[in-house]
This record gives sequence, C-alpha cells and structure tokens, in this order.
Amino acid sequence: MTNEKKKVAVLYGGKSTEYEISLLTAFSVINAMDRSKYRIFPVHIRQNGQWVAGSEITKQLTSKDQLLLNENAQLEEQSEHWLAPSAPIAKANQPDIVFPLLHGPNGEDGTVQGLFELLNIAYVGSGVAGSATGMDKVMMKDILKTHQIPGPDYLSVSRYQWENDAPSVILEIKNSIGYPCFIKPANCGSSVGISQCLSETGISAAITDAFRFDTKVIVEEKVSGREIECGVIGNHDLSVSVPGEIITKDAAFYDYQSKYQEGKSTLIIPADLPDKVVAELEDVARRAFMALNLSGLARVDVFVRDKDHKIILNEVNTMPGFTQFSMFPLLWKHTGVSYRQLIEKLIDLGLERHREKQTIQYRIDK
Repeated sequence: MTNEKKKVAVLYGGKSTEYEISLLTAFSVINAMDRSKYRIFPVHIRQNGQWVAGSEITKQLTSKDQLLLNENAQLEEQSEHWLAPSAPIAKANQPDIVFPLLHGPNGEDGTVQGLFELLNIAYVGSGVAGSATGMDKVMMKDILKTHQIPGPDYLSVSRYQWENDAPSVILEIKNSIGYPCFIKPANCGSSVGISQCLSETGISAAITDAFRFDTKVIVEEKVSGREIECGVIGNHDLSVSVPGEIITKDAAFYDYQSKYQEGKSTLIIPADLPDKVVAELEDVARRAFMALNLSGLARVDVFVRDKDHKIILNEVNTMPGFTQFSMFPLLWKHTGVSYRQLIEKLIDLGLERHREKQTIQYRIDK
C-alpha cells in the first residue's frame, strides 16, 4: 500500500470547433482536483494541432481567455517524451493516467485514445471503438437501431452524394424523413453546424453549412417532446444519475448559444417525470452504454415524446461538458456525488479499465 500521489496528465484544447469549451472544462477540473492525491501535468493541444506540455501554457490561456487557475494549482512541468511511441519512456516521465478533456473530433472520436493504447497508458473514458461510435452520429444510431433502442428516423448523406446528385438527396429527405427536420454534421458536438429546416426551402443551405464541419451529414426527424438528459458512470457495474430537463429560451432548439450563453436555457434537476418514465430512461441509458461499448462516463440525451411519453434516444456523449456548471456534473451533484468525487471516480475507473486490459495475452507461445 502506498500513499504516493498519482501523476495525472490533463489533456485539453484540441484541433476542434469545441476548443474553447475544452479550455473551460480543463481549468474547472484542474482547480477542483485534490492536490493531496494527484500531481497534475497540463498538456495543451493548440487549435493548429501542436502539443505543448508545461506550465507556460497557463500564462497564454489566462491572458487570452481571462480564465484563472487557483493560486495553489501546483501544475508541474512534464516532458513530452512519453508522447512518442518509439521513444524509451522513463517511468518518472510517464503519467499514471491521462484525463483527456477534449471535445469533438481529434479527441473524443477515438483518435487520441488510440495513441494512449499504443503507449499502454491508462486514460479516462471510453476506448477507441466506444469513442468512435459515440462521436459518429450515424454509426451510433445504426448500432442503437440494431439493439432495438428507439431513436428518431434518420438519413446519412456523404459529401460525394451531395455534390454529385443533390436533387436525389433532397427527394429522399422529403420521402423518408419529411419536415421539419434537423441537419447535423455527423462528427461534431455542442450543436455546431446544426440547422432546423421547416421546409425544403432552407435544406440546401443547411446541408452546405453542415458540410463545413464534416464529410458526412445526418438528417433527423424532429421529435416533439421534452429534452431530458442523464449521466452514466461505470465500466461494468453502471450507475445512472437523476434525470435533468433542458428548457430553451428564444431558440427553436438547444443550439450552441443556448448551451453556452447565460440565460439562454434553464436546467431543471431533477426533472419532474413519472417513476415509470424514469425507470425506462435508466434502462435505455444502460442499454445504450453497453451497446456502444462505452466505459467510464457518458451523458445520454433523450426526448420524452409528447404523444405517448415514450423514450426516444437522441444521442450519447462520451465526453460531455465538464465544468462545475455543466449538466453532467450537476446531474451527479443532485444524485449525491460531488464534483471532486466525480473526478476521482472517473480516474479510478480509467485505472481499473487499464488494469483489466493488462490481463490480455498477446503471444500464443506462453
């Protein structure tokens, strides 16, 4: 038994449209971590994809974004050598676990998780497959449909299809999805690039806009219902938080401004739902988590459909917004898990998953 502090590399920023959200998340987590248990090594990925390790990061970011770390943040310098798969890695330079507080492509989609698998370093959250399927809305919905988990009707459109035969795509949307509908980049979060189309009039502009952020677009039917979210944590033995409801103000849907501008939306926790609906929500959340091969954490977003109160799963987020005022931590706070406890639980789950993977044998001659 040892009381040695765990070395935690906190990875944030990223080559993503959700770069700014990642900064908010990272500083919130760093400020909350227990210094008696953890040594914290910041690693910043700039928007151009450059990786920077060390405390000089904080000087740039606090000036640019007016974000302040606590005076006792005690951030430590970290050699980048552990990031090179071919380089000899000194144990002293290798973190015990990485907390990848990255949102969107190039961080939440299995790419950086693959790097940590090659390095054989523990990390918080889902693995390569779970992260990839959780990020790609089309793949996610294909899998959930196979597992008979109800979701909105949807249609996948590639950039190639759109550029070569847009009229056929528009006709298929009319015949299979109808209006109103939502147009979304398949691999973005935080409602980036999403448009609601009430008729065929705006469909071309909406699809063109969505293709700014991805090479694949998903078209979804609009579900009339209450927007409800819940949190899931665990690897095998899963816990589900109380549900929360989102009510948007002056917006047709829960868009980027509604999520991140004060006063644009209201969070009601716990949501006022019948016990039967809550039980169905918990069942759907667990089933979706397992179907997508997730681990660690996820936020499950659903609609409670107006006409029959049925749970319709919208999407699953494998690295949800994680400031103290984000929905995911607030859900757990109202469930009885504090922000600091939640961070520690996720670190423990990442280490647990890593230990389990060490039992896998890669040679057949032993």
